[in-house]
Amino acid sequence: MTLRLTDEEHEALRERASLEGISMQEAARRAVREYVASHDRRDRIDAAAALVMRRHGEALQRLGE
Repeated sequence: MTLRLTDEEHEALRERASLEGISMQEAARRAVREYVASHDRRDRIDAAAALVMRRHGEALQRLGE
């Protein structure tokens, strides 16, 4: 995989990696892991909410009236 960044993104990544004492590659890998984890978490929350609505939607609607 080749990651193409704008000049501004490249400089921001270089600066952030330098501040953290890590390579730009490691900073990018961390960002990818965080991105995937946050979306996985959101998917699990959405699935749980859908399950609650399927099982208890009628009761929740009555409580809201």
